[in-house]
Amino acid sequence: MTADLSQLVKAYDVRGVVPDQWDESMAELFGAAFVQVTGADAIVIGHDMRPSSPGLSRAFARGAAARGVDVTEIGLCSTDQLYYASGAFDLPGAMFTASHNPAQYNGIKMCRAGAAPVGQDTGLAEIRELVESWLDSGLPASDATPGTITQRDTLEDYSAYLRSLVDLTDIRPLKVVVDAGNGMGGHTVPTVFAGLPLDLVPMYFELDGTFPNHEANPLDPANIVDLQQRVREESADIGIAFDGDADRCFVVDENGDPVSPSAITALVAARELGKHGGGTVIHNLITSWSVPEVVREHGGTPVRTRVGHSFIKAEMARSGAIFGGEHSAHYYFRDFWNADTGMLAALHVLAALGGQDGPLSQLVAEYDRYVGSGEINSTVDDQAARLAAIKAAYEGREGVTIDELDGLTVTLGDSWFNVRPSNTEPLLRLNAEAKDEPTMAKVRDEILEIIRG
Repeated sequence: MTADLSQLVKAYDVRGVVPDQWDESMAELFGAAFVQVTGADAIVIGHDMRPSSPGLSRAFARGAAARGVDVTEIGLCSTDQLYYASGAFDLPGAMFTASHNPAQYNGIKMCRAGAAPVGQDTGLAEIRELVESWLDSGLPASDATPGTITQRDTLEDYSAYLRSLVDLTDIRPLKVVVDAGNGMGGHTVPTVFAGLPLDLVPMYFELDGTFPNHEANPLDPANIVDLQQRVREESADIGIAFDGDADRCFVVDENGDPVSPSAITALVAARELGKHGGGTVIHNLITSWSVPEVVREHGGTPVRTRVGHSFIKAEMARSGAIFGGEHSAHYYFRDFWNADTGMLAALHVLAALGGQDGPLSQLVAEYDRYVGSGEINSTVDDQAARLAAIKAAYEGREGVTIDELDGLTVTLGDSWFNVRPSNTEPLLRLNAEAKDEPTMAKVRDEILEIIRG
C-alpha cells in the first residue's frame, strides 16, 4: 500500500477499492486524523449496507476513540440520516459509503458539527496529509484517556424530523412505487412513509451492497427501466428511485417518463419560497433556465453556483439560502442544516402531487419549460485546448455571452450550453438547453463537433 492517497482522497470524500486501495487499518488512521483536524471531543458515525462498511466504520471509531474522543455509532443509515445526526447532536460525523459505486468500492463522507461539509479546502487535504505521514512513520502515541463507543438508533427521530418539515396528513391517497436499488432507501422509506396515505409498492428494498438488480445510480437511464415499467403496470401515481446511500432521489411520472431534476428543483423551490415568504435559492449552472425563472416568479432570489456539493453548501451558508438544487438530483435545505436530502425532496413532491387532483406530468409541466440534452461525456486528449477552441468559436459573436464560473458557459439568446472538464478523468462534460428540440440538437451537435474533432 502506498503513502500517496491522491487516488483515494477525492474533492469531497474518500473513495476507493477495498482492500486494494484502503482497508480497516487505514480507516483507523482516518478516524484519528479526522478528530485531530476537527478538534472534536465527540463524533457520530454511520454506514451503508456494503459488505465492508461495518468493519471500516468500526475501525474508524477505534482510531477516533484512541485519541480520547467519544463515538456514537448510529449503524445502518442513509447519508442524509447521518447528516441529521450531525445536525441534531451538533457533532462532526462520518458516513461510510461509496454511494452508487460498484460493490468493491467504499468511502467516507465527512462533515463538521451541524453537517458542515469537509472537502479539500475545508479539512480533507489536512486529513489526507496526516494519514499519508502516518502510513510512512506510524501513528504517534496518544496520552489521551480512550473515549467511549456507544450505539444509538436515529431512524425514528430522523423520520419524525423530516415529516415535521412537510405535512402529508391531508393529501389524497397516492400509489407510490419506490426503487431502492438494494441501497439504504430500503432501510429508511418504510419508516418515513409509515402511516401516511401512501400505497407503497417496494422494489429492491433488500439491503445488498453487491447491487444484484442494477447499479444504484438513478441518473443513468438504464437503472430506472424497471421502475418505469412497474409504475405503468401498477397504474401508480409516481415512481421514486434512490441512489445507494439514498441522499439523491429521482422521480418518474404516472406514464413512467423521467421528471427532470431541474423541474423538481423548481417545484420544491416554489414550495419552500411559499413556506418561508421568499428567500434565496441556489442552483448550479447546469440546471435549467426554468429554475431561476420560477424562483423569481415566486418572489425569490436565484443564485447561480458551480457544480458540486461543497460549493452549494458553502453558498447556502454564506447567503442564508432556504433551498438549493443540482441537476444531479441533490437537494439542499436550510431546514436540514444546509445538507442534501433526497428523502425530504421526495416528501415535497408527494405533498405537492397529493395536494391537487391532476397527474404528476401535468403538475411538473409548468416547471419544465425547455429542452435539455442531458450530460454528454467525451474523452479528449487535451481538455484545455478543446475548451479554448470552443471559446474561440463563439467569442465575438453578436448576442453571445461567455462566462467561466465553472468550465465554459455560452449563452446564445434562445439557448445555452456549458462544457466542464472532469476533475478525475480525461473527459469534457456537455450540457445544452434550448426553447425547442431542433434548436437544442443544432447547438449540441455543433459543440460536439468541436469537442470530438
